[in-house]
Amino acid sequence: MPKLKTHSGASKRFSMTKNGKVKRFHAYKSHILNKKSTKRKRNLRKGAYADKTNVEAIKKLMPYA
Repeated sequence: MPKLKTHSGASKRFSMTKNGKVKRFHAYKSHILNKKSTKRKRNLRKGAYADKTNVEAIKKLMPYA
C-alpha cells in the first residue's frame, strides 16, 4: 500500500500531544484588532484543544503525526 500524504494545511494548523490530543490555535487574531479588548486578544494567544467531534477527521488528515 502506498504512503499516505499529510494534508499540509492541517499540519500547519494542528499539532498532536503525547497523549493523542489535538492542539490548535484560536481564530480571530489576525486583523481588525482595534475593537477587540486587550484581555480578549491575550486570551486568543493561548492554545486550545480541538473538539472531540473534529479529532477523528484531523487525525485522518495527519496520518503520521
